[in-house]
Amino acid sequence: MFSKLTSILQHAVEALAPSLPLQEDFVYHWKAITHYYIETSDDKAPVTDTNIPSHLEQMLDILVQEENERESGETGPCMEYLLHHKILETLYTLGKADCPPGMKQQVLSFYTKLLGRIRQPLLPHINVYKPVQKLIRLCGEVLTAPTENEEIQFLCIVCAKLKQDPYLVNFFLENKLKALASKGSASVITEDMLKGQDSLVTDIGQSVQPEEISNAAGAEQVEKEDDLSTSLDELNVTSSPEASAIRLNQDYNLVNSLLNLTKSPDGRIAVKACEGLMLLVSLPEPAAAKCLTQSTCLCELLTDRLTTLYKALPLSVDPLDIESVEAINWGLDSYSHKEDASAFPGKRALISFLSWFDYCDQLIKEAQKTTAVAMARSVRERFFVGVMEPQLMQTSEIGILTSTALLHRIVRQVTSDVLLQEMVGFILGGHREPETLTDINRHPLRYRLIEHCDHISDEISIMTLRMFEHLLQKPNEHILYNLVLRNLEERNYTEYKPPCQEDKDVVENGQIAGAVDLEEDPLFTDLSPDNTLSNQEWLSASPPISPEHPKNDGKTEVHKIVNSFLCLVPEEAKSSYHVEGTGYDTYLRDAHRQFRDYCAICLQWEWPGSPKSLEKCNLEASFFEGHFLKILFDRMGRILDQPYDVNLQVTSVLSKLSLFPHPHIHEYLLDPYVNLASGCRSLFSVIVRVVGDLMVRIQRIPDFTPKLLLVRKRLLGLEPEGPIIDHMTLLEGVIVLEEFCKELAAIAFVKYHASSTP
Repeated sequence: MFSKLTSILQHAVEALAPSLPLQEDFVYHWKAITHYYIETSDDKAPVTDTNIPSHLEQMLDILVQEENERESGETGPCMEYLLHHKILETLYTLGKADCPPGMKQQVLSFYTKLLGRIRQPLLPHINVYKPVQKLIRLCGEVLTAPTENEEIQFLCIVCAKLKQDPYLVNFFLENKLKALASKGSASVITEDMLKGQDSLVTDIGQSVQPEEISNAAGAEQVEKEDDLSTSLDELNVTSSPEASAIRLNQDYNLVNSLLNLTKSPDGRIAVKACEGLMLLVSLPEPAAAKCLTQSTCLCELLTDRLTTLYKALPLSVDPLDIESVEAINWGLDSYSHKEDASAFPGKRALISFLSWFDYCDQLIKEAQKTTAVAMARSVRERFFVGVMEPQLMQTSEIGILTSTALLHRIVRQVTSDVLLQEMVGFILGGHREPETLTDINRHPLRYRLIEHCDHISDEISIMTLRMFEHLLQKPNEHILYNLVLRNLEERNYTEYKPPCQEDKDVVENGQIAGAVDLEEDPLFTDLSPDNTLSNQEWLSASPPISPEHPKNDGKTEVHKIVNSFLCLVPEEAKSSYHVEGTGYDTYLRDAHRQFRDYCAICLQWEWPGSPKSLEKCNLEASFFEGHFLKILFDRMGRILDQPYDVNLQVTSVLSKLSLFPHPHIHEYLLDPYVNLASGCRSLFSVIVRVVGDLMVRIQRIPDFTPKLLLVRKRLLGLEPEGPIIDHMTLLEGVIVLEEFCKELAAIAFVKYHASSTP
């Protein structure tokens, strides 16, 4: 109480006294602080019971006023006094000693306000960045410390200043001259100590000898190294001796302090620390990037926390729950179990894991290239390979399902190109040469995941197919090339016939010479004018072809292809024309939008506009469609005997593949008239075999068409659920087959129109 009255009286006297020049006023407040330490005998009283906070605030106000009264960039006498008399150094000493109690908070606050409110650059001054460096080391030493809030504010203002002037970061890469602890405990000499041997006298009359400083610094450094080694042990870091030597020879304490504060139980502090790291990793300085990845535990902390949070998940989580969790933003990781109506066991742990993965993804996305590559590789080696791969390779169906659902969620969530590249390498490997039937051991995880697309468990099959479907939509050229294109590169699925004069002429109906005429195929005896789309019908669905473009440029005319797909399913197996709004034209809008999106993704990959010339292809090599297409074609061949949900997912993946604007994919998946080499199959030939089987099986089912129509209406919700219908799986398969053929026809038309329009 007495000290507060003294403070009030002092303010009153200052208000009534004549105003002093700014420098005298500044010196007066500083001397008032130093005299407190000389005169006080009670060093246990908290700093809030003294006048020190008031004097510090007054000093700050004077510095701001001085800067406002002077021209931009000009240093005034008060700032000169602060720099020359090493006031920040002295305040650091007082803050470190926390004398009187609470002084550390006051010092942190003063540094923060000084750097934030003074416009002229202060950090380049040695008497600023040196004490700032030392104060940084005090931050994050103790979790849940009473100074945590002030610590994170101070660190963030330093990060913000470095973001404004990235070159300043070099002041915070502290080099050390060390004798490694091979002959005993490490002795440490800092650069500061080498610059002068005079005793350092502070403004409060205390003399500290160089030996004391060296001993104190040495002890402090040994403690820091012990802390570092302890944290490395906790993170299970295995590093080479060379890496250890590098780490011992350089410090990036700003990063280390922020890393410590990311572990704070206070979510706000942790988020602010993450924001500070986000600023630091984006700095373009190469030296800072190298130090960040080689001299700090940043990569280890990211991956260690991913591992910890992943292992905290329940062994079994419903895939629908994993997919249904709303979009995750790492800075908004707040969840209340009591307020959540859709809570499920493990939701808190799942949100925490996905939030931290999102942070890693965003950090890598914002980081300088060298830093981004190092962090992404660490995530791949220490988390993807070290933690997720054993889960994906296990034999437990529950474990496979949960781990695949989590991988699917990660695939959907990743946005960083660098992390995506590492994830693709983890899932698919880096091989780009054509596949063979015997190379299943070249990248075991890839083959295992493809195998899971045809797993005995339908849930695992659907989830794995869904994962591949989303993977194919990612902007990475290697994905499609590794899964499909490398096997189509030589076009050895085609049978090459040397051209002769007769083959150069295209018959009137638009069919290429030598191609199979569907009207003569026994499977398509119902191909009558009533069942096909006329030229006018399919052209009216899209803008007309430019008159300058030749109608036939060597491709099979699109109306032949469209009608080929539309007429694949026999008339008695069709049911869509009985239900309004299920025609072929409904697929055109979706196909147009999706194809436009796929073209935007593939534009940078510079794919050819036409297939590779057969004369340049190695047609002698045996053709293998690759493990991925093999599984999809095998699944497609069993469409009449598979569950409805599996069929939907298989056809969805195949339609996504068909949308890619590569000429070999278009030819292999969407051209019914391609001359297939002996023993080869295409998507169209697989469907033809299915239709042949269907026509035989239809004859054995009484009232097939009415039953088919009833099943379609039930699937659309137009009819209530009733008694179980015989052959339900077959009937649902026929409906999916009909819709898939319409979808392929729409995709073929949209792609042809896009290539025909100049």
